[in-house]
Amino acid sequence: MKLSQFKYNLPEDKIALYPAKNRDESRLMVVYKNSGKIEHRTFKDIVDYYNEQDVVVFNNTKVFPARLYGNKEKTGAKIEVFLLRELSKEQRLWDVLVDPARKIRIGNKLYFGNEENGETLVAEVIDNTTSRGRTLRFLFEGDYDEFKKTLYKLGETPLPKFIKRQVEPEDEQRYQTLYAKHEGAVAAPTAGMHFSRELLKRMEIIGVNFAEITLHVGLGNFNNVDVEDLTKHKMDSEKIYISDEAAQNINQAKDNRRNVCAVGTTVLRTLESSVSTTKRVKPYEGWTNKFIFPPYEVQIPNMMISNFHLPLSIPLMMVSAFGGYEQIFEAYNVALKENYRFGTYGDAMLIIDDEQ
Repeated sequence: MKLSQFKYNLPEDKIALYPAKNRDESRLMVVYKNSGKIEHRTFKDIVDYYNEQDVVVFNNTKVFPARLYGNKEKTGAKIEVFLLRELSKEQRLWDVLVDPARKIRIGNKLYFGNEENGETLVAEVIDNTTSRGRTLRFLFEGDYDEFKKTLYKLGETPLPKFIKRQVEPEDEQRYQTLYAKHEGAVAAPTAGMHFSRELLKRMEIIGVNFAEITLHVGLGNFNNVDVEDLTKHKMDSEKIYISDEAAQNINQAKDNRRNVCAVGTTVLRTLESSVSTTKRVKPYEGWTNKFIFPPYEVQIPNMMISNFHLPLSIPLMMVSAFGGYEQIFEAYNVALKENYRFGTYGDAMLIIDDEQ
C-alpha cells in the first residue's frame, strides 16, 4: 500500500483538545470487521462485548514529562528539547530531539529552569548526527535521584503538537492510563486512557482476565512516514516486554477459543512482534521495529480498541491492518459525519473480527 492511501480530510475542529469529563464516558464506535456492521455506544458499554475468560491486554508503560524548554548559551535563543531515551545513567546522557534543530551545534550549552527558585540544569550537545536527533550530556553535580527529580520537575507533560493549547495541571494525570507502572514512554498508549476504575472492576466481576505487556512508546509510532512505498519505511525501535504470565494468559485464551482484545496499536505491535509458528505468544524482552500496515494477517488478537487517528499516521495504518483498509476508512467517514472526536483525547473504536 502507498502512503497517499492514508490521507483523508480531518477538519481541525474534530480534534479533541480536552479529554471527556469521565474516562469511560467517551463515545465508542463498534465495528464488525467482516460484516461491516457499525454500532454507536458509550465507552463504559464495552463490558457488553466481553465474556468470562476473555483476555484484555493492556500496555502498562508510564509517560514521563519529556518536554523541556530552555535557552541557548550566548544568544539566549529559545530551544525546545524532547527527551527520547536515556542512554547512560552515570554520564547523564540522553537522546533528544531539538527544535529548532538547525541552530544547535556540538559543544553548544543549553540552559533549563529558573535560577530564582534554584531549579536549573545545563546540558552540552555532544553528538549532532544520530538518526534520532541529538545527544545531550546533562552537567549535574548531585546524585542520580536528585538529577532525575530536577529533570522531571523542569519537564512538561508531552501532549502531541496537534493538541493546540497550553499544557494544564489536569493533563499530568489524564495523559496517562490508570494502570501505568513502568516509566519510559514519551507518549501515552491512548486507547487505554478510556478505562476507569469502575469499568475495570465491572470487567473483573464478569470474569474477564487482564494481561499486561510493556511497550515504551517512543517516536517510532509518531514519526512522519516520508516514503510513498510503505515497505521502505524504517520504524524506530521501541523497548518491549512480555512476561511468562502474560504469554500464558493470552495463549490459554487462544487455546480455549476465547477473545483476546488488544488495547491499542502498541499492544497489537508488541503481541505481533513475538509470535511462534503455532500462532501463540512467546515471552520476550528486547526491542521491536515491526511496522504493521495492510495487507497483514493478524496472528494473536481478534478484538482491538483504538482511538480515531490522524491522516497519514502510523497508528492509522496499524488499525487498518487489523480492521481492513476499506472497512476502517468507511468507519472513519461515519465518525466524521457523526461528530466523533479524533486524536489523543478523542473517542474510541472497538473492532471485532466477527469471523474468528
